[in-house]
Amino acid sequence: MRILQGRNCLAEFGMLMLLSLGFCGTGRADDDAKPTRISTTSVTKPAPNSPVPGLSEREQWLLNRVEQLEKRVEELEAKGHGGSPGVAPAPSNATKEVAGGAHTENPPSTRGSSTAPAITAEGSTNVGFASSLGGVQPGGAPSVQPKQDPTSGAAAATAATNEPQKPIEPFSDADWTWLNGNPRTKEIYWDTKFFTPEIRADTHYVADFNHPTDHSMGGSSELFRTYEVQLEQFGVGGDFHYDNVRARLMTQFGMYSATTPRNDPSPGHGQWTLDTAYRYVSEAYGGYHFNVLHGINVDAGIFMSYIGLFSFYNFDNWAYQPSYVSSNTPWFFNGVRVQIFPTAHLKIEPWFINGWQAYGSANHTPGIGGQIKWTPKPWLNIISNNYGVGQDDLFIPGRRRIHTDNSIEVKYYDNPEKTLDKMAFSLTGDLGCEYGAGVSCYTNKSGGPKQSFVGYMAYNRFWFHRDLFAVTVGGGQINNPGRYLVLIPPINGETAITAATNSPYFTGNPGNPFKAWDTSFTFDYMPKQYITFRAEYDYRHASVPYWSGAGGITPPGGNNGSPQFFTCSNGTSSGQTSLGPAETACGGGLSSVWFPDLRKNESFIDLAIMVKF
Repeated sequence: MRILQGRNCLAEFGMLMLLSLGFCGTGRADDDAKPTRISTTSVTKPAPNSPVPGLSEREQWLLNRVEQLEKRVEELEAKGHGGSPGVAPAPSNATKEVAGGAHTENPPSTRGSSTAPAITAEGSTNVGFASSLGGVQPGGAPSVQPKQDPTSGAAAATAATNEPQKPIEPFSDADWTWLNGNPRTKEIYWDTKFFTPEIRADTHYVADFNHPTDHSMGGSSELFRTYEVQLEQFGVGGDFHYDNVRARLMTQFGMYSATTPRNDPSPGHGQWTLDTAYRYVSEAYGGYHFNVLHGINVDAGIFMSYIGLFSFYNFDNWAYQPSYVSSNTPWFFNGVRVQIFPTAHLKIEPWFINGWQAYGSANHTPGIGGQIKWTPKPWLNIISNNYGVGQDDLFIPGRRRIHTDNSIEVKYYDNPEKTLDKMAFSLTGDLGCEYGAGVSCYTNKSGGPKQSFVGYMAYNRFWFHRDLFAVTVGGGQINNPGRYLVLIPPINGETAITAATNSPYFTGNPGNPFKAWDTSFTFDYMPKQYITFRAEYDYRHASVPYWSGAGGITPPGGNNGSPQFFTCSNGTSSGQTSLGPAETACGGGLSSVWFPDLRKNESFIDLAIMVKF
């Protein structure tokens, strides 16, 4: 090495070399492909060797230190690596359906399957930790690095040592945040090896043009009050993960804690008030990840339903009020699921569950079902959900339900440099029926009135200015004779349990017709990935009076606690399930009986602020 003359020049040169070689040391690798990092605090200060005239003792030490570092670099280069292994790039996105003992960024919380990259506490992709685990979690971020060029980077280092590459994480080699039903967050501020947090807040204001006097809306599993600011849902929780053992918890406070249990009839079968036990829990399960194929997960507890494509959490969706196919189908299941990933683009997920959106079983027979998810291209997502066997009509043993729900999502335009930077559509179709105990899937000749469900919904979304703004247009239609999936309006405090006994004002009896269609226009402003400001207009129509009118759906003086009976005009219960006896009990004449104000049409504007961390 050339010896510099002059103290200042030598000191500056020595410090520069220390910094440069320090960076180089972190990029080199030994035979075990581990990064080499040389610490200046771990080397004892050498004695001056062949001192250079005019140098101080410290400057001589720096010069000797530089020579030692040069020798170390030469030794590493002589081992034949020829350069440092490239750092694997962060996956552009990874599925919520995957991750094993590793942390997850977006746990399974949707009816669809969403995606997001695994993130470290510093906000960068945790490639090293994830690849060491090589597993998959449902609904989590990828724990294995994505596909690599075998001629460069870490893949080249692996090939040089003849070590087999681990399979890529399912759904990790594309960005799936564009999907309807998936959250668009791609980073986590804080994450650890043991826990990945999640926080959600959803608040809205609805202006219903029917102007119900009691501010009560019916026929929706997302909107419940009008002309008020309401907290739809506040959830705190996240994912626990260590050594392939996994668990997830998400709470639900706000309107969801009252309205979601209300639509489940199963607590009426037996004791222990299941709707109270689970009221403040939206997701809670534990399980294990097996490192076979591209991963297998086994989970037990409450997990989100995928039927209907839209997510239970409105932040993840293209629209706030989904069409009937999604709004009338399950939001959650209570049971056991097994997620099998044969390839990086295929998931097969069987379910053994208590029933159709049921904390328990409405009768003796539980339900079975499952999902098949296939992503053959980065712009294409195909999902099929199927359910059967379950006896889900409370107090009607022997009546079984089957249902198939199928969706396709296509991103047909993607140009980030343009003002209109992205376009995609989703199309969902459902078929189902009930059979046995006096009803039939087909015609009246097959054992009773036809009890079936046919529906579809379609949405198209446009993103602008690098996804700062978005517009969604869509809607759908259903035909549900028998009304077994129609949400019974909460007239006089009606619930799924009391409606199973009798619903005097809006019946759900075999043969009762119900047809409906709707459309919506949604505008989103998304200044950050963690927040969405949404404005939406919805119009909904039903073939029979169904939506809340100006008179409202609450009796005079409030609910009287007996929604299964007709109510008198003074607000008291008639104690009668038939109109004639109710008129007599209320004092005579039709005017003595109270009726809710139900309309065939409903239109409203909803404004929402939604946050997800």
